[in-house]
Amino acid sequence: MMMYFYEDNEVMNLLLHEKPMRILIGLRYSQGKTYPSMLAKFADCTYPHAVRILDVLERNGLVKYEKKGRIKYVVLTDKGDEIAFLLEELYRKLKKLKG
Repeated sequence: MMMYFYEDNEVMNLLLHEKPMRILIGLRYSQGKTYPSMLAKFADCTYPHAVRILDVLERNGLVKYEKKGRIKYVVLTDKGDEIAFLLEELYRKLKKLKG
């Protein structure tokens, strides 16, 4: 019998890719509040791609949008901050293996 780690879970599948991981970590570096365009630059992806990623993260309770007048910010939720912290720790540990 073979066991599979990889599940059919939308957010898990998303976060196992570089760009979504960088978006969450980018939000942590911005103290949990920034513009979608800044996250797209941080993750080195297009604005529409970043917005699609953010929509999945929002559906899964990791980020939320805050509007102040015409300005729309992306904010980490508590759950999102915890996941971003863990992803950053994983990234640092894997980076140590490389060098």
